[in-house]
Amino acid sequence: MNLQHKLVLGDAAAAATRWGRLAGKVALITGAASGIGKEIACVFAEEGASVAVADLDGELAQSAASQIDPLGRRALAVKMDVSNEEQVEAGMACVVDSFGRIDILISNAGVQMVAPVTEFEFAKWKKLLSIHLDGAFLASRAALRHMYRQNSGTIIYMGSVHSKEGSPLKAPYVTAKHGLIGLAKVVAKEGAAHGVRANVICPGFVRTPLVEKQIPEQARELRISEADVVKTVMLKETVDGEFTSVEDVAEAAVFLAAFPSNALTGQSLVVSHGWSMQ
Repeated sequence: MNLQHKLVLGDAAAAATRWGRLAGKVALITGAASGIGKEIACVFAEEGASVAVADLDGELAQSAASQIDPLGRRALAVKMDVSNEEQVEAGMACVVDSFGRIDILISNAGVQMVAPVTEFEFAKWKKLLSIHLDGAFLASRAALRHMYRQNSGTIIYMGSVHSKEGSPLKAPYVTAKHGLIGLAKVVAKEGAAHGVRANVICPGFVRTPLVEKQIPEQARELRISEADVVKTVMLKETVDGEFTSVEDVAEAAVFLAAFPSNALTGQSLVVSHGWSMQ
């Protein structure tokens, strides 16, 4: 929900209280035309940040940016295939040219494909890892070069409970999400001398289009009903049988982005209704 909507609903006091945690910051969010990425972009803008909505679908990115800021002053659409080196470099340069700096990178772009290991197509394996891992690396490298020059910045990777746990049918996804924790730890070590922090958010199941697509796919593979996929696979290990919400994840992103020191870097924050506990 954007700030304008809150004010229309008469929630001006709550909006005023929240304003400012990211005032003056510039954030690039990948995969931000829908789902978790779009919610993060909206909340970051509410908190005072200028946001670049990067997505493979340029039209959807433009639509999201226009919803966040119809005047186009603090929201920019960037068409970006995160697995394409040239597009990532050009997109990052566009953000810096438009806003003068880059303070926050949210590496969120991702896809999901499910199948048993014995039946998983190699081409699909490579595509999923390319988007999740190559995309995170390319976006990080491009952002870090600017962040190092300004001696500040934060990178947040969108992991998953699958960064900590395994699940049937998701070999490349689990592999990629585990890999993001390793990348974050290295970036945290290398970036510390340059004022850069890196962390990972690990959501449980969030009912986005990505998850909606998984429900019938897993029902077919596991030969159970869609209701049983939700109840006995996705939400079985939660403490309350509830999906994690996009709002939950966006709040975690604001917390990590606004954290004031290196005391919180190289960490992974699980947001999962207790599915995975550390």
